[in-house]
Amino acid sequence: MTVRIFSTTGRLALLLWLAALAGAALALLLARAVPAWTALLLAWLALALPLLWLAFAVLAPLRRLLRALESSVASYRDGDFSFGIAARRKDELGALIDTHNALGAALREQRQSLAQRELLLDTVVQHSPVALLLVDPSGRVTLANLSARQLLGDGRSIIGLDFERLAASLPHALRRALELGEDSLFSLEMEGMEESFHLSQRGFRLHGRPHRLYLLRRMTRELARAEVAVWKKVIRVISHELNNSLAPITSLAHSGAELARRGEVQRLPDVFARIGERARHLHGFIADYAQIAKLPTPRPEPVQWPAFVAALAAHAGFRVPRAVPEALASFDAAQMEQVLLNLIKTRTKPVARRCGGAGGDAQRRVVAHRGARSRPRHERGGAGAGAAAVLFDQAHGQRARPGAGARDRRGARRPRRADQSRGRRLVRARAAAGHDARRRVTACRARG
Repeated sequence: MTVRIFSTTGRLALLLWLAALAGAALALLLARAVPAWTALLLAWLALALPLLWLAFAVLAPLRRLLRALESSVASYRDGDFSFGIAARRKDELGALIDTHNALGAALREQRQSLAQRELLLDTVVQHSPVALLLVDPSGRVTLANLSARQLLGDGRSIIGLDFERLAASLPHALRRALELGEDSLFSLEMEGMEESFHLSQRGFRLHGRPHRLYLLRRMTRELARAEVAVWKKVIRVISHELNNSLAPITSLAHSGAELARRGEVQRLPDVFARIGERARHLHGFIADYAQIAKLPTPRPEPVQWPAFVAALAAHAGFRVPRAVPEALASFDAAQMEQVLLNLIKTRTKPVARRCGGAGGDAQRRVVAHRGARSRPRHERGGAGAGAAAVLFDQAHGQRARPGAGARDRRGARRPRRADQSRGRRLVRARAAAGHDARRRVTACRARG
């Protein structure tokens, strides 16, 4: 190992070498007057104090450096990375000081970068239109942006408040949505206007501790746009149906007038009968839409699946090939029963007509299969040689006559309308709601 003379080790070695040389020279001088051992003792006593002073002088920079390093580490521990050591040395201590200052600069740059990112993230969160609320395991609010303060605290800071007490002071609709523990839609009366909100809540772990995140988003504009789109679609359908019914009526009225002008009155009853048939079809179409519009708000109640399916089977005449799970659901039993009855009747009518014409009969089954949640599945069909599968989508009811669109598709529109009022879709329901309704129609089974 190479030892540099200006390094700390070199200085200590040089000091020891000089001390030994001086002691030997002093002992030789004293040996002429006193015995050898006495000379050695006197030489050691004469050099002890100077050597001690020289040792303190050589180690003083090392002591100052250690104190500076101790203060620097304490500063880093407190989160202050602006501390540095100013020293210019050419030995090992100088290299240590340079490495320590480089470490401090790297930590300082990382802290500044993180501070800038945190500032940007906090600015985005605070000025987001989505109300954000974070609750810690003790039930205290640890984070709330400006939207959350305006919505939940009337502009005041709610950080540190007990979340249960805060929720108790909120409107009933919002409090009920928070108690559900899942995503939901609700409406509040704000400044004389009804505002719709979407509540999303998630649980996650932060620093190893469970937290709860609540997000409240205004949905009034989105729902208004969706409502306008639905109204446009309804108007287009009604306009199409009215044109399909009024055009033949106009044509028949013109034909009746022409027959009356010619004096062929014996054909007028047939014309009037056809006009009356068209008018009845149009009246039925308008009545069906009016019935959908008058659908009341559902009232969810606890329902046992076995009793519900048994009552439904008695009305619709289907069989349950497997045991119905003993599960408890929550929905409006009357509306759900009407939904499924309309669905079964509407979807099986084309199959029944085809089976009747082919000399067969249709099968209808409602299968309740098990899973993480109770999910009913509606199947209809039969099996036979050369049977081809027929899949019906939501627009399967192609109108064979004008004015019958709403009647043919009533089983698809009304179930969807009733189930959407409960916050989910029947045909392909959300996983959180635990429904997955699938419709499958196969060909007819030949009669033996």
